[in-house]
Amino acid sequence: MSAGDKIKNAAEDLAGKAKEAVGKATDNDKLVAEGKADQAKSDVKQAGENVKDAFKN
Repeated sequence: MSAGDKIKNAAEDLAGKAKEAVGKATDNDKLVAEGKADQAKSDVKQAGENVKDAFKN
């Protein structure tokens, strides 16, 4: 996994956490759901990259 991919995944996860927090603070269920979805997408990408890394070694 390249450093750029790691940074992008971390940024996406952080953005998702921020969306979720703002959604909770404003009682906006849609924003909470979007934040959780962004985090899940980031987790899936990270897992895929980890599998790729495992097969490279």
